Amino acid sequence: MGIVKIDDELHEEARRASTVMCRSINAQAEFWMKIGMLAEANPTLSFNRIVEMQFAAADVRLTRAVAA
Repeated sequence: MGIVKIDDELHEEARRASTVMCRSINAQAEFWMKIGMLAEANPTLSFNRIVEMQFAAADVRLTRAVAA
């Protein structure tokens, strides 16, 4: 584990987002970093596709919502 220094405003955004997403601030920052790294490595993929691929890699089965 290491310490990463970030801007106070970005830290506040991570704090607010972590509350909404029910994650710790550290977990929220880690999520953003991981998704950002994957997006840079795969610029043609959408955010949703990257997340779908991560779920598949973790063997998580997703159920699609059906519009009424």
